[in-house]
Amino acid sequence: MTSNNLNPSEYILNRELGLLAFNRRVLAQAEDERNPLLERLKFLCIVSSNMDEFFEVRVAGLKEQIQFNANTNGPDGMSAQQVFAEVCQQSHTLVEQQYKIFNHVLVPKLATEGICFLRRTHWDEKQQHWIRDYFFRELMPVLTPVGLDPAHPFPRVLNKSLNFAVELEGKDAFGRNSGRAIVQAPRALPRLIRLPAEIAGCEYGFAFLSSILHAHVNELFSGMTVKGCYQFRVTRNSELFVDEEEVKDLRLALQGELSQRQFGDEVRLEVADNCTPEMSAFLLEQFGLTQEELYQVNGPVNLVRLMQIPDWVDRPDLKFENYTPSLSREISKATDIFKAIRRGDILLHHPFQSFNPVVEFLQQAAADPKVLAIKQTVYRTSSDSTLMEALIEAARRGKEVSVVVELMARFDEEANINWAAKLEEVGAHVTYGVVGYKTHAKMSMVVRREDNKLRRYVHLSTGNYHQRTARFYTDFGLLTCRDEICADVNDIFAQLTGLGKATKLHHLWQAPFTLHPRLIEAIQNETKIARTGKKAHIIAKMNSLLDTEIINALYTASNAGVKIDLIIRGVCALRPGIPGVSENIKVRSIVGRFLEHSRIYYFYNSGMQNLYLSSADWMYRNFFRRIETCFPILDVKLKRRVYREGLAPYLKDNTQAWEMQQDGNYRRKKPGRAQPFSAQEQLLADFGQELAREK
Repeated sequence: MTSNNLNPSEYILNRELGLLAFNRRVLAQAEDERNPLLERLKFLCIVSSNMDEFFEVRVAGLKEQIQFNANTNGPDGMSAQQVFAEVCQQSHTLVEQQYKIFNHVLVPKLATEGICFLRRTHWDEKQQHWIRDYFFRELMPVLTPVGLDPAHPFPRVLNKSLNFAVELEGKDAFGRNSGRAIVQAPRALPRLIRLPAEIAGCEYGFAFLSSILHAHVNELFSGMTVKGCYQFRVTRNSELFVDEEEVKDLRLALQGELSQRQFGDEVRLEVADNCTPEMSAFLLEQFGLTQEELYQVNGPVNLVRLMQIPDWVDRPDLKFENYTPSLSREISKATDIFKAIRRGDILLHHPFQSFNPVVEFLQQAAADPKVLAIKQTVYRTSSDSTLMEALIEAARRGKEVSVVVELMARFDEEANINWAAKLEEVGAHVTYGVVGYKTHAKMSMVVRREDNKLRRYVHLSTGNYHQRTARFYTDFGLLTCRDEICADVNDIFAQLTGLGKATKLHHLWQAPFTLHPRLIEAIQNETKIARTGKKAHIIAKMNSLLDTEIINALYTASNAGVKIDLIIRGVCALRPGIPGVSENIKVRSIVGRFLEHSRIYYFYNSGMQNLYLSSADWMYRNFFRRIETCFPILDVKLKRRVYREGLAPYLKDNTQAWEMQQDGNYRRKKPGRAQPFSAQEQLLADFGQELAREK
């Protein structure tokens, strides 16, 4: 690849360790005093949620590799055993830091604001009385203690559920004395209980369900002595296995598999820090886990549930300032969205601009008698999606509605199955894409009869058709009726719903066919230009960069003198700044109020400045195991807008940016003597001014 002949481990970084590094950057937001207090608590919870998925998927995958003696090393040169050992060590350190921030920083600061977590050892008499009454009224009737003996083996423990291991002394009514019992907390029970202000002694006083059960667990074992009670939670492998080539009905097969997700192989055990070594060893034995897979924590074993607190607490001063997304100028005064699109392409930048035009696009299509057909892909959407309701309404009105629902969208399988069923009930054509490939492309097409001919309108996006996440994910969307782009989208829909060879597209790059080779060509083109001594520049913004062929092409381009700026929010396997390999490459990650989700590819191309938006990250799975789209911005003004809003401010950011060092570690960018600049805050201000002008 280069004259240095580097070993893989020297120029390719590990994916799992990169995910942990990303979570450390998110955790830093919980420490950052510039963020409002309740938002800092949210960031802490996001880390827990991310770590849950990390263990359910990535660590579970590592364990499977070790179990099946997969001796091949990854692109980074590390074996599964090496990665697993390093992951365990780093995960323990991260979790320890997380609970330190919770206990020693956030809890005291929240208490000064009248938001208190009432610990069991500090309840006063009034609180004890109220909580005791709550236990007998709301909790005890739904709890089922399980004493462990030959007739009552260790119960099946649901993935990520709250449980209690209880040590007992004495004999029960039947003379049994096993010494141990398990109490499982039903998921219907709240994990946090708010006490009345006059009882709590503060405006917002919360008791943990775990504390209440701990305090009253003896009531569940009449006549016996409780020697210890310890909360615990087990995390399981949550990957679904469906042999798509063997099953006759993917939806039925997936429905059967979903119920088993709660009982996959164990990958992590979390226990309270007061858990005795004997009980910890007993639990580890039950779950077939080792000591390094045990996480003892000082606090609730599931911090994710604290995500509800900011919604329950009416303190705007402790949250990010509310904002109202602006409306695109082209749409703000238009009553007919199709007429607005005919005037020219419309670019939408979420969450700074409203997602409502996308909803309007489908709602007007559903109601418009001139609309004959609607085609739509669905990867992730909300359970109460207005978009999906519009598709259902369109089908009810007799329009030809075709929806490609991706049933294998991880953790959204059940919601997608439910929508698929509702769509089929009203006569929509529902397909599940292509066997062996996830349909990750974000496309919507409306066919309308105008002046005795058919015209197509298209929406393409970097993000999902999900109204809620559109409020805090950054994404770009394009509404257009350009004939050639619409023809490309139509051809891709034909592939997804029918059979036939891939056709040559006019403008769109498509995975698994042309996206990867076209990107390689674009990188190589910049390389050739640089070798002639001319300006060459690549800017790419995405969630993850892992594909080794792309990385190698970027290294070659860097060697040729191409300036390369990578804005990678999550995992980046490329190492920047290595002399003779990547000295012209800079990598930065932006972690802030909004989750950076847009994928933008920019190639200077001798001043042509080709710019593309895409649904795909630069990962092997996106290039070869998914159906993805990449579309150019052809309107010169809109191209400038994407550069001005989606790239330039992120390269300038000196408050929320983290720069990757040669060794793969990240260092947070500081303003120093420069004016502090946050890309997201600047965009909020810019679009806020636009909203003010609209009014």
